Parts: sequence; structure tokens; C-alpha cells
Amino acid sequence: MRPETLDHVALWVADRDRIADFVTSNVGMHVVERTDDFTLVGSDARHGKLTLFAEEGPRERGQLKHVALRVSDLEAALTELPDDVEVERRDGQAYLDLYEGLRLGLVEAATDVAYDLDHVALYSAHPDETAGEYERLGFARSAAGPSGAPRVEVGGAFVELHEGDAAEPERPLLNHLAVKVESADEHIEEAKRLGVEIDRVVDAPNTYAVFLWGPERVRIEYVEHKPGFSLV
Repeated sequence: MRPETLDHVALWVADRDRIADFVTSNVGMHVVERTDDFTLVGSDARHGKLTLFAEEGPRERGQLKHVALRVSDLEAALTELPDDVEVERRDGQAYLDLYEGLRLGLVEAATDVAYDLDHVALYSAHPDETAGEYERLGFARSAAGPSGAPRVEVGGAFVELHEGDAAEPERPLLNHLAVKVESADEHIEEAKRLGVEIDRVVDAPNTYAVFLWGPERVRIEYVEHKPGFSLV
């Protein structure tokens, strides 16, 4: 398994337009693509993004603790937020609650692209053991960040594993995590060799991907960008 970058975090939400409007107005993103089924938002189509799948509500946060974006100047980023938004400040970080259980973080760190994905925080029944399972799927073990939680890394972004209830609710907020790879077919064969359960394979206009069932039933997409990849 050889993931290159954390490509996107996909969510199931009842009101995708409300969330998309907030992040495009206040956290430096734009709508990359909108279809009948989903809205893709990000500051750059080739970097970390959020995919908002339309689904019946209400949604439950479940395993997803938060999604954090990376900015080079936290104070400047905070001035872009509406005055009535409550922000929880930590050292070099800020967190706010949006809608439908989505908690969004801003992390100050060196970055080539503002509002790229910094990390995804998940609840895990056994964080250290779960980190080892992610290593088996191509993620690299990393030193703990400011939270102190175990974490793994892919392409400079992280998956943090916080001790907590990892049970999947009836209507989860988290749909899947996606990592970019050079060849989805190679990862299909590697998954078979490792005995990792394959959920499905999707051949789309811009991408070709395999979805695997990862640790604690978190779905992970290994996505290949086709030569004609044309999102902006």
C-alpha cells in the first residue's frame, strides 16, 4: 500500500449547501464540483478537500471527532469567520462547531496551500492498536501532535486516534477517508493479498478508485486521478 496524500474527507449530510456556503464564504474554499449526489469543496482541487454527500438527516458524529484545516496565519484566518461563531482556542489551533455535528479545526503550520487538510481526528477503542492497523494499509506512524493522541501520516497530513466510542451509529456523519494513489488496480491486488475487505470499485470520469474497509470499519478510498483529471 502506497498512499501519496490525504485527498479528501467525505461526509454524509442533510444540508450540504449550508455547509458548503459556510466554508466557501469563511474558510478559503470554493465549490470544485457539484452533482445531484454530492458537493466537493476545497481551496485547491489537487489538495485536501471535503466531499459532502446528500443524505437523510439527522446525522450523528459517531467516530468522527473533527476535521482540521492547515493555515499559515491563524489570526488572519480567524478574522474571516463571522463574529457570532464561537471559537475554542488552543495553542496554534482553533475549533468551531458547524452544522449536523461537524466540528472544524484550524491549525497554524507551514503550508504550501492555505486551508489544506491538516488532520482528521477519529475516536478509537484502542488508539495504539488501531494506528498499527493503519500502518498495514500504507499510513506511516508519526509522533503525537499537540493533542497527544497517537497518529499516522500520509503526505504530510494526519489521522489522529483519540480514545472513545468507535461504534458506527445508524446515521453516521463520516462516509469515508480518501487517499490519492498512483494505481488503484495495484491497491486492489494488494488488498486481496493482505486479506483486506473490498467494499467496491468505482470508475468515474476523473478518477478510478477502490474502497476498502479499514480499521474499526472506517471506509478508506484509494483513488487514482486519471490523466484527464480536470477539476479546478
